Amino acid sequence: MHLPLEFGLEPLTLLILAGVAFAAGFIDAIAGGGGLLTLPALLTAGLPPHLVLGTNKLCATFGSGTASYTFYQRKLFSPGPWKNALLATAIGSVTGAVIAHWMPAEWLNMMLPVIVFGCGLYLLFAKTPDAPTLADAPIAKGRQWPQGFSLGFYDGVAGPGTGAFWTVSSLLLYPLDLLKASGVARSMNFVSNATALVVFIVSGQVAWLLGLCMGVALMAGAALGARTAIKGGSRFIRPVFILVVLALTMRLAWQHWFGAA
Repeated sequence: MHLPLEFGLEPLTLLILAGVAFAAGFIDAIAGGGGLLTLPALLTAGLPPHLVLGTNKLCATFGSGTASYTFYQRKLFSPGPWKNALLATAIGSVTGAVIAHWMPAEWLNMMLPVIVFGCGLYLLFAKTPDAPTLADAPIAKGRQWPQGFSLGFYDGVAGPGTGAFWTVSSLLLYPLDLLKASGVARSMNFVSNATALVVFIVSGQVAWLLGLCMGVALMAGAALGARTAIKGGSRFIRPVFILVVLALTMRLAWQHWFGAA
């Protein structure tokens, strides 16, 4: 199979994709869903869909790993009560990544625009639910298995919007405030990214140069976005972000569904 990066990626394309990753990290820190930019950007750059998924996982692991460590360091996430979710997420992610690896490229080309479009609409219209703030309330362990496996599986197969889905579902299922739910989301997202990445590495579906460059750019964007978020910039960023996602999705649908150049 002809993989563009093995024959040298044009510097301009690399720069553009690194810029997209920076914007994704910036937006993810403010409104969430940065992967909804990186994945369609990689697709529109002309990379095969399996290589896109693997490279996107490498890029995403940088951001989710950094965020997860930050929440853990600030004692906003403790792994102890979440052992079931951590294990279920890892199992689900590996299962999803293996299935994605064996999917025909044509199926992924048709499926990914639908997923990105649906997640974009969800983030546009979804409202974060209120959650009771109960100090030291017990975390139900039985709910963690279906939640962890299903979201881990989804992240292994595709992944856009996984962090947002974790945050919302955790607010609905457990007595957490938004900050602690975000800590759970980032930590579980890191687990699913990292375990799925292993599968894509073993199958040779990672463009290392591009993934590393985008990962570093994503981390830099996230650092800047975190500062901007404090100043209340999400009301402006969120609608712009969604418009970009929907525009990229329409481009992908036009390209892969109707065969347009």
